[in-house]
Amino acid sequence: MINDFTFGRVAIIGDLLLDCYIHGSVGRISPEAPVPVLLRAHQTAVPGGAANVAMNAATLGCSVTLVGLVGQDESAEALRAVLVGTPGIDIAGIVADPDWTTITKTRVLSGRQQIVRIDDERIELPTEATRSRLIEAARIAIDKADVVVCSDYAKGVLTDDVLAAVIAIASARGVPVIVDPKRKDFSAYRGAFLVTPNRNELAEATGLPLRTDDEIEQAVRVVSAQFGGNVLVTRSEEGMTLFRREGQVTHVHAHKSEVYDVSGAGDTVVATVASVLSAGQDLETAVVIATSAASIVVSKLGTATVSRAELSAALMAEMKESGATVALGRASAIIDEWHHHGARVVFTNGCFDLVHPGHIALIRAAAGHGDKLIVAINSDASVKRLKGASRPLQDEQARATVIGALRDVDLVVVFDEDTPLETIQALRPDVVVKGADYQEHEVVGGDFVKSYGGSVVLVDLISGRSTTSIVQKMQGVPMAQAAV
Repeated sequence: MINDFTFGRVAIIGDLLLDCYIHGSVGRISPEAPVPVLLRAHQTAVPGGAANVAMNAATLGCSVTLVGLVGQDESAEALRAVLVGTPGIDIAGIVADPDWTTITKTRVLSGRQQIVRIDDERIELPTEATRSRLIEAARIAIDKADVVVCSDYAKGVLTDDVLAAVIAIASARGVPVIVDPKRKDFSAYRGAFLVTPNRNELAEATGLPLRTDDEIEQAVRVVSAQFGGNVLVTRSEEGMTLFRREGQVTHVHAHKSEVYDVSGAGDTVVATVASVLSAGQDLETAVVIATSAASIVVSKLGTATVSRAELSAALMAEMKESGATVALGRASAIIDEWHHHGARVVFTNGCFDLVHPGHIALIRAAAGHGDKLIVAINSDASVKRLKGASRPLQDEQARATVIGALRDVDLVVVFDEDTPLETIQALRPDVVVKGADYQEHEVVGGDFVKSYGGSVVLVDLISGRSTTSIVQKMQGVPMAQAAV
């Protein structure tokens, strides 16, 4: 579906943030005060706010012009460095003001647990001269845009005059405006095509209860009347509700996913909707695709993006109900995205013909050695060569579906060779995990992974558990003989 889209140009105007992450592990409590002591491992910085919207749209394939405000400080340089390194993003519209502080949010994490967040910001009204520069930068960006996004984090960029000018310029050129709102009164967004509040923002704008679909519908009618456009409400695990200003209501259910971090999920939604609209698709299609994108991004740690390959794979999986199975090329692109956001990727492999407690123990142990787990499964032809003509008992699609349904597994690929060496070389995982019945030098691909700083981990297995022994037991072979 999405692979056939030709994405257009998106102008993104709003508050620019830098999200920093200090990663480490906590093993003790400080003797100085009852607080955890973090052993720092590494630090990353990624664009946040409107800059994260731009990253999401560009990652999907849009050409993006970004307009916002930064100071003349180290955080501004770090933000520019990441944005310049991302294909498809034009940062000529970023205005620098020496009197402005680039807004920075630093999160300290142990594993996936956030310990504390430190904000560096000084919110004040930009000068009239700075606001004029922002309006002029927005005018240039809108001139070549198919869709405009106003990313309002209430950090000072989208003042009344800037916001009104942006919507007026876009309306005069017939370009739809999507607003991710932070105001309590949506009348400031009059003239926008679509506003995308979350449940809390909708509650603040209306003061109404939002427990049921009917209550949501009543509230969106109120805010739609405030600005005269369409409303898309993001409702976390309950999905999304789209209200068309003509009165039609569509409820889109969320896709089940492990939720690790909702940071920036709204950015992903608005970026995906804008991107799909720029490809000439209708709003309903954009919302359905954005729901899938949201389910992907909340399973990632920290502010993140969703790649075209990831989204395409998710949409195909939903249509085919094929678990988490993707082709090798797409898996490689997804892993590149994981690595970009600092994830540690673990790899393990096997036939997994009849899944038994030994398999579960291996997968669970493997998942504990990183942030993302990819499992490679031998194809049917590969299993036959290794195990004989009577195997596998289940075809590769069935085996992949079962493994993909396990909560510890993030991705499944199928390989046709006798060993997973070519798959490991294509995916470049950080860790390869095998059972302790191997020695490290015997692990296929181990030397390759170690050549670029990766590692090989051997984990204990549950003795006496194998598909072969199960088959032999069903055939009446004594267990002592089956174990030989």
